[in-house]
Amino acid sequence: MSYGASAALQTAVYQHLLADPSVSALVGTNIFDAAPSGTVPPVYISLGPEDAVARNDKTGRGAVHRFTVSIVNDGAGFQAAKSLAGAVSDSLQDALPASGPGRLVRMQFVRASARRVGDATRRRVDLLFEAQIDDV
Repeated sequence: MSYGASAALQTAVYQHLLADPSVSALVGTNIFDAAPSGTVPPVYISLGPEDAVARNDKTGRGAVHRFTVSIVNDGAGFQAAKSLAGAVSDSLQDALPASGPGRLVRMQFVRASARRVGDATRRRVDLLFEAQIDDV
């Protein structure tokens, strides 16, 4: 499998998060594939970096995609960012949204990192997920 399923995977993750009531209750529609320009919402989700490696063997071809979903919040503490990160993690863990070419066979949380960013007034939680897509 090539990198061809990457755009479809990102669209599927975006649509899945947008449709999740727990996630949308905390962030609304503020889900982006890049940091928003202009007036930045106080809390948003950014679909970020991705690495993909081939997963080919005798039984078939595919790829494993490791991608980051970032939660950015301008709140005074980490509570709001961590609550949203938990909702995102719960939403995507074992989710199998339709992802276009190939078949999404596994989606799992790998790790998280929470930190202050910029002038320390923003909080950011980066969630790393792994998705396995097999050719069909």
